[in-house]
Amino acid sequence: MLARALTHALVGLEARPVEVEAHLQRGVPGFSIVGLPDKACQEAKERVRSGIASAELEWPLRRITVNLAPAGLRKEGSGFDLPIALAILAASRQVPPERLAEHAALGELALDGRVRPVPGALVAAEAARRAGVSRLLCPTESAPEAALAGIEPVPVRHLAEARAYLRGTFEPPPVEPIRRSANGSHPDLVAVRGQERARRALELAAAGRHNLLLAGPPGTGKTMLARRLPGILPALTLEQALEVTRIHSVAGLLPPGQPLLDRPPFRAPHHTASTAAIVGGGSGPRPGEASLAHQGVLLLDELGEFHRSALEALRQPLEDGFVAISRVQGQCVFPAHRGSRRGVLVLAPAARLIPRQALARAA
Repeated sequence: MLARALTHALVGLEARPVEVEAHLQRGVPGFSIVGLPDKACQEAKERVRSGIASAELEWPLRRITVNLAPAGLRKEGSGFDLPIALAILAASRQVPPERLAEHAALGELALDGRVRPVPGALVAAEAARRAGVSRLLCPTESAPEAALAGIEPVPVRHLAEARAYLRGTFEPPPVEPIRRSANGSHPDLVAVRGQERARRALELAAAGRHNLLLAGPPGTGKTMLARRLPGILPALTLEQALEVTRIHSVAGLLPPGQPLLDRPPFRAPHHTASTAAIVGGGSGPRPGEASLAHQGVLLLDELGEFHRSALEALRQPLEDGFVAISRVQGQCVFPAHRGSRRGVLVLAPAARLIPRQALARAA
């Protein structure tokens, strides 16, 4: 008995389609997952087994083989739990296989069968829409985010609800439309007294999207002023907001209950941050601070304390407006617009002297 479910694997800011094939055959009961899964994906065997048992569903006493195709694409994360469980239930005819084939699925399973959110729901929903799939089975918390992609999300809180929906005995509640926030959450310049020249500099930087260098002794208000710059930036357009939301969704940094980020983001990494943390990277490339500040403000406080390699790595994003991360598996491109490309870089040096060459490279 064989059944299939559709899901997606995150590769940078893209979602690649993955077909989850579950095959049940006679023999000594066992459960194996193939298709280049990482450690978190391999551990899905225990979560899926416990989730199906907790949902009071039947665990097939067969030899179960789950294949994640294409086999050459590395699968990372726990978002494959729900599609693996549904594919096993479809192979054992506990849910209609033809009904499951009309949906994509994404979500992590708890041991009690609850469906937990995972990063990248917006990107996965957009990929499902491009593949011609109109519905996405996803955690309830991720449904508003998935709805931004123009797809019909099917929010489920528990594996039992997903099974009941596929069998036609349960109808999930509709997803409420997303309302854009009226006010920003950043501090505003209205609370600043004096500092006329610094305020003027912030206004010029906000109006022209220019980079800004704030220098002075400690206690003069450099960091306080820089943190208020996002408060005078205009709200993002819908296209820009979706772009920013997509980056934060993949990074798993979307605030709870806020599926759409329509205000310019503000990022202020610590000066001990590594080069990969600033520009992005890792074995499975993830966006760094330069990309998380896309369309917003990146503050480098205590500039002279940052690692030289981190400052050098910022040159390409400053010039090109994107970060290209190359790995053996391929290349990922993360946007990092600034200056005339709709972003602002604020440099707040420490009080001690900084070589002019370092400032020139950073600015």
